[in-house]
Formats: sequence, C-alpha cells, structure tokens
Amino acid sequence: MKTPETTYHHLIDSFTRQGVCFALYRLPWTDEPILVMQEEGEPTFLSNLEALNQKKGFLLAPFQLTEARPAVLIQPDIVAHDWENIKQALQEWSYRHKEYTVGSPALQPEKTAPVTQPSEKEEKERYTETFSRFILPLKEKQFRKLVLSRSTAHALPPQFSPLATFIQACNSYPRMMISLCHTPSTGTWIGSTPEIILSGHEKEWHTVALAGTMPMQGETMPTEWSKKNQEEQAFVGEYIRKTVKKFGTKLTEKGPYTARAGQLVHLKTDFHFCLKDTDHLGHILQELHPTPAVCGLPKEEAYRFILQTEPHDRLFYSGIIGWIDPEGDTTLYVNLRCMHLEGNTATLYAGGGILPDSTADSEWEETQQKMNTMRNILSI
Repeated sequence: MKTPETTYHHLIDSFTRQGVCFALYRLPWTDEPILVMQEEGEPTFLSNLEALNQKKGFLLAPFQLTEARPAVLIQPDIVAHDWENIKQALQEWSYRHKEYTVGSPALQPEKTAPVTQPSEKEEKERYTETFSRFILPLKEKQFRKLVLSRSTAHALPPQFSPLATFIQACNSYPRMMISLCHTPSTGTWIGSTPEIILSGHEKEWHTVALAGTMPMQGETMPTEWSKKNQEEQAFVGEYIRKTVKKFGTKLTEKGPYTARAGQLVHLKTDFHFCLKDTDHLGHILQELHPTPAVCGLPKEEAYRFILQTEPHDRLFYSGIIGWIDPEGDTTLYVNLRCMHLEGNTATLYAGGGILPDSTADSEWEETQQKMNTMRNILSI
C-alpha cells in the first residue's frame, strides 16, 4: 500500500490527538484503505452487544463491556474507499471544519513521562506467577481451558506516525485485517488481526474457530500440531458450532487446517451458515463474545476468573473491531495483535490458551511471538 500525500498523512495523524472519531482499515488480501468518520460529537455508546441490533457503523468493543467502558460505534457520516476518495472526503470535511487545515504540519505528541519498562526477566517472572494461578484450577479440572494475556509498554520511536505504522502493517501482513481507530473515549488503537468473529451479507454468513499457535519455519508453514494445540482448537470449534446452530441454518465446515498470520500459523476452521434475519446481529455477537479463543471454557466461569485474576485490564484487546451493517456487508474481527497508543507510549497485548499440560516457558514464548507482530512494525 502506498503512502498518501504528506498533507493528508499529517491530517490523519493529527486526528489521533484530537476529538475526531474515525477508523481507517484494510481487509485481508486487498490493497484498499477504507475510512469511516463521524462528522462531529461523540460516538454511540453501547453497554451491551445486543444494542447493536439494526445498527450500522464502525465498532470497537472491549473485552468486558460495562457502563464505565461501553462499546463505541463510530457513526458513518463519511465512508470513503481508496486514497483518492479518502483525499476528496478529507478535503470536504476540512472545509466544513475550519480548525483543521489540510496541509498543516502534524501536531507534536503530548509530553508525557518517560516509559518505565521492566526488564524482560521481570516481566517473565510476573507472567510466570500469574500462570501458576491459572494452571492450578485447570489441573483440578475446574476449567477445560483458560486464556492468559499480558501487556507490555514500549516508548514510541522519535517522529512516530500512526498512519505510517498502519501502512507498514498493511504491507507486512496481507492476510490480516489492519486497523487504525481513534475516539476520544477509547484513545488510539492499531491492530493486525487474523480472526473473524462475524462476517457476511444478506443470508450468507461466516465465522471461524482459530486456536493453536506455532511460529513459521522461515517461509515454510509447519503442519505437525501438538495434542495441546489440537485440543485447544477443538474446544473453540465445539463452542462456535453450538452457538451458530442457535441462530443459523445450513451450517457447513471447512477444517481444521493450518492458516498463516504474519510469522505465526494457527489451526483454523471456517463455519458458513445461513441467516434468515439480519436484524439481530447484536444477539449473535452477545452469544459469541468472548469466544473460547480469547476466554476459556466453561465460558462464563472462565470469563469471571480472568477478570478477577489477570493483573492488567485488557481494555479493547480481545474485544471486537470492524464494520457492521445489517443491510449490507458486515466484517467484524476479534481485536488481536494490537496496541494502544497514549502520548509517547505504545502498550502491546498478547495472550494464549492454557490447558492442563501447558508450561509457563512455552506460553511466554508464544506471547512474545505474537507481540512481535506489533514490534516489527514499530521497529522496537
């Protein structure tokens, strides 16, 4: 993907430090950026996913929806595809909003305290301690699976550009959905996710079970999966299958098969199904989210355990991101391989499924590999 003209590059970067609600995203295997932008005011706040029924816009939903941290829906006052149309839309928008001038230099980042980053050894020790609290109830068979995530903060490089990072991700990860999203209430998020939670149009719909992780072997995809990875994927597939059958008909499956995502591969199963009524997409999402791929089984018990036990707030990591339109195309993803930008700091997130025979060392390494998806486009 090419970089837009400098003037528009600066303008989009400046939006991430202003009260503008916008999302820029690119779907897998395309080279077309899509801009969704709200003219003014706050986005729509939703305290539960069922409130999405018959709604249209760009969604950013957290792992845990609460009154204090609702999902946000950016109203699609402006929708533009490809850089030429985006350029025209920004010109017209800037004309209506005189405080933003096309061609003005990018605003300087906020002055914030330097990032105090613990050493990798300290981070691993903290992770191992939390892992011990996850593995015990698994071995005692209180859970079939739990997902343990972690976060790490990095100082942003000098002259950091959110848009340049978005474009780098687009060029580096053609198989993933790439996003740059900002609202005053959520802050700025950049992500590169391989996992669809719900997509489709009219009667034809699609979701996936995605679990199990291995690193690429150079440019060769490994195909020999451990029992642990196969079991993890089977748990997710079983849950997705049962959920889809509640809402859809004519269910077909493909997989599990090995699918590449950046320098990692996962086990993936595609589920295609028919929906007679698209007025209740919120109900389907309420049932699907969070999937066992980011939570665990049994779902409700695992969800509560994670909220009580993980030492950090996931915020919008492992939530939902993307476009929803009950009368058109919907493309919603799980917000994985992502980072939250605040001032001069990027907070990266990653997680992995824990089963009774998991080990702290192997799970730590998996989170490192997943975080490298964002580190590589930041050059940190």
